[in-house]
This record gives sequence, C-alpha cells and structure tokens, in this order.
Amino acid sequence: MSDTPVKQQNTAAYYFQAVASFSLALAAVAIGVYQLEASAWVRAFLAVAVLYLTTSTFTLAKVVRDRQEAGQIVSRVDQARLEKLLAEHDPFQKL
Repeated sequence: MSDTPVKQQNTAAYYFQAVASFSLALAAVAIGVYQLEASAWVRAFLAVAVLYLTTSTFTLAKVVRDRQEAGQIVSRVDQARLEKLLAEHDPFQKL
C-alpha cells in the first residue's frame, strides 16, 4: 500500500494576499525611490537595484521550488522500488 503525501494547494485568498503584498511592497519602494531627494543618477541606480533584487528573488524562489519537487520525485521512485521489492519477496521461500 502506498502512503503518498497529499499535494497541498494554495487557496485563492492566499494567492491574492501574496500578490497584493508583493505589489504593495514594490510600489512603496518605487515611490520611495522616486521621491528621494537625490540626483537622477542615484535614483536610477536604486531603481535598477530594486529591479535586479526583485528578479533575483523570483529566480531563487523558482530554483528552490524546482529542487524540492525533484527531491519529491526521487523519493516517490525510491518508495515505489522498495514497495515492489517487498511485494515480490517471499519470506517463506526455501533457499
């Protein structure tokens, strides 16, 4: 018998909250950089830095998720092999 874990799915409310939080944080930083009393070059540098940090964050999140999913697949394959070996094994077979 297989004891596979149930894949958890996020609710629509959780997804909306995550998107809204990200949007609000990004907008706040963008407004802060725009309102900053500094030269245009300093504001442009900070804007590019925020953009770079944001894209790097998405990339890191994707890599971590992919690594976790790959580990689950390997675990499932190993579990299936073990179950097959146990099903085929007869402890009362004479050697």
